[in-house]
Amino acid sequence: MTKALYLEDCYLKEFEAEVIKVEDNNIILNQTAFYPESGGQLTDKGKLIKDSEEFKVSMVKKQGPDIVHKVDKEGLKIGDKIKGIIGWDRRYKFMRYHTACHVLSTTVHKETGAQITGNQIKEDEARIDFNLDEFDREKLKSYEAKANETLAKGLPVNLKFLPREEAFKIPALVKLKMMLPESIKIIRVVEIEGFDQQACAGTHVKNLSEIGKIEITKAENKGANNRRVYFKLV
Repeated sequence: MTKALYLEDCYLKEFEAEVIKVEDNNIILNQTAFYPESGGQLTDKGKLIKDSEEFKVSMVKKQGPDIVHKVDKEGLKIGDKIKGIIGWDRRYKFMRYHTACHVLSTTVHKETGAQITGNQIKEDEARIDFNLDEFDREKLKSYEAKANETLAKGLPVNLKFLPREEAFKIPALVKLKMMLPESIKIIRVVEIEGFDQQACAGTHVKNLSEIGKIEITKAENKGANNRRVYFKLV
């Protein structure tokens, strides 16, 4: 099993680890700070270094309990000690966008009651899908303004690890109880102080002041009860 270091420290840029499995150019480590593509957030990129030799990491994905790093060449073997370095500019944009997604989605939920049905986070934009019956594009600007008011407050963002039953006492998390397997005993909760709490395994900033502002750039109808909103950081 790979220990996911990013769950406890999203700002960890470098780490040391040991290679525990090699399948062609796919490397599994005993621990990693690389975020695997999941939850709508794209993979981290970067490099693994053994002695002075560099192996570029182009894709990271989950494989059961393991996290697999696809590198650009062969050469690593089981037992090798490596240093991992995250491509920080890319990762930090994802952190800002992911926390901004929480702010915008919670704003829309508070205004309309809509739930998220999907999302995707890229380096230059993000999108969120909502289960809205109707789409009032005029109101989108008011949601954008309210989200930006929240961002301007510079609220702290905390990561909490709660026992399952304690986590599900949080009203916003109750709907996830039947979706998360009983085997998951500890729930990671991302808390924006005084504003929102969500179960989430993604990477986030420590304070909303790091995000700046958002701008909604496009809105689409994607079928019955499915409305898609695109936004960017400005």
